[in-house]
Amino acid sequence: MIPPNQTPWQSDAWQKLLQNAFRQPQVLLDYLGLEHHNHAIDHQPDFKMLVPEPFAQRMQHGDAADPLLLQVLPIMREREHVEGFSPDPLMETDPTFAFQRAPTLIQKYQGRVLLIATPGCAVNCRYCFRRHFPYQEHRPAAHSEALTVIRNDAAVHEVILSGGDPLLLSDKALAELLDQINGIGHIKRIRVHSRLPIVLPQRVTTELLSTLHNSRCPITLVVHSNHPQELDEQTHAAFTALRSAGVHLLNQSVLLHRVNDDADTLCRLSEKLFDQGVMPYYLHMPDAVAGTDHFFVSDQSGRQLHEKMRQRLPGYLLPRLVREEPGKVAKSPVAETIPLRNQS
Repeated sequence: MIPPNQTPWQSDAWQKLLQNAFRQPQVLLDYLGLEHHNHAIDHQPDFKMLVPEPFAQRMQHGDAADPLLLQVLPIMREREHVEGFSPDPLMETDPTFAFQRAPTLIQKYQGRVLLIATPGCAVNCRYCFRRHFPYQEHRPAAHSEALTVIRNDAAVHEVILSGGDPLLLSDKALAELLDQINGIGHIKRIRVHSRLPIVLPQRVTTELLSTLHNSRCPITLVVHSNHPQELDEQTHAAFTALRSAGVHLLNQSVLLHRVNDDADTLCRLSEKLFDQGVMPYYLHMPDAVAGTDHFFVSDQSGRQLHEKMRQRLPGYLLPRLVREEPGKVAKSPVAETIPLRNQS
């Protein structure tokens, strides 16, 4: 069992913080001293704003170009139709690809399946590739059917919990779900994709640590940080506690215009993640999701940035530059191989 002093937060602290999260753009702007913000803000977006205060506290007061604010503030440009940007660029709901094996269950790659553990998140990132996803068709009540499919398919060895954000489940609900997955003998690994340890570190409760520590299958937690400013003493405490519970920690980022599309920022992010016990894993090219074209970064720019990172970072701190393409057997590498110079 995990010693109770491994986490500084009470079990209900994160829920109270989430209840009091910023949901109105102007309230968040007032909090940041940006009462007269000069961008065209969407005050009634279809994709609602949701920002927990611990994340907002890391934004720079008075800075309308703060990289954390840009990720969560809805703007009118999101309503524009832009050619090439669609609601479902990864074809997750397209029957042609047949990715959905059951309600809440998606399989894109051999040997592993993705379970949509919950439709909710603790923060609504404006670049989210599932911002148009039909979550009403994938409620947790359907998990029993998904688990039956997994149980009957011995070729599946890894279950990925995604969403939404699986850590939005209560400690009890998450423990029950993990128990059911651990009870399937041919499952060897469980992966959890979550932004909560970044935007709401208080989610890392003693109960959560005990659940993860006691899992039969090894747990890998893939967190999602895009900028070094997102990492502070609280995230460090959360990561330290998770590592003490035997959880493997990886990070994936999305390359976003005006947020992190420069080599200095990306290198600082890799180094700070490592300092806090998290290994850089993926740097994703942004998906062409409707309403997100203002975050777009070209492949050429992505490759140039990744090459600058390669020249400055040790190999273990260099995330893989990838994109997801429907129907591919794995994520597609974007970075070009740099030819070796002739040795004399």
